[in-house]
Amino acid sequence: MPYLWFKAFHLIGIVVWFAGLFYIGRLFVYHAEASLESEPAQGILKKQYQIMEKRLYGIITTPGMWVTVIMAGGMLTIEPELLKSSWLHIKLFFVLLLIGYHHFCKRLMTQLANGTCTWSGQNFRAFNEAPTLLLVVIVLLVVFKGTLPLSWTTGLILALIISMAAAIQLYAKKRRKDQEKLLDNI
Repeated sequence: MPYLWFKAFHLIGIVVWFAGLFYIGRLFVYHAEASLESEPAQGILKKQYQIMEKRLYGIITTPGMWVTVIMAGGMLTIEPELLKSSWLHIKLFFVLLLIGYHHFCKRLMTQLANGTCTWSGQNFRAFNEAPTLLLVVIVLLVVFKGTLPLSWTTGLILALIISMAAAIQLYAKKRRKDQEKLLDNI
């Protein structure tokens, strides 16, 4: 029974963690694009995004990560034979990448707050897709365990990457056209 409690809170932690990671990337987009505004809007927006990022990271995203990791540790303590599974080793590798992404977000927050970040909104849009890809890989590893069809999975991941890159480029093109129309009407 304790294993199921650990598992339940592990899943809750994952949902909270990913909600935070998905939203913080979006805030980074808005924060970077606030630089395109004139004053006083620019200063007001940047200050507000900085507050939102800090609260999201500290109150939601980081606790979600810790709940996820601690509950996983509890599951592995109760069922240590899981550590013999090769799929779990691969999953843990991707979880480590996700933890690295999480901490890199903190670094980007600091750079944005200090005004030293050189990334554009479009760079952040691409960056924001990384947790989606990691989520897909991790969930597939857990669901399929040792039977994950690598050829299908590789194709799926490549298709996702191409789709995401195309969507980001199409959105950037649409924004440029909208901006041109706006300038033409002035």
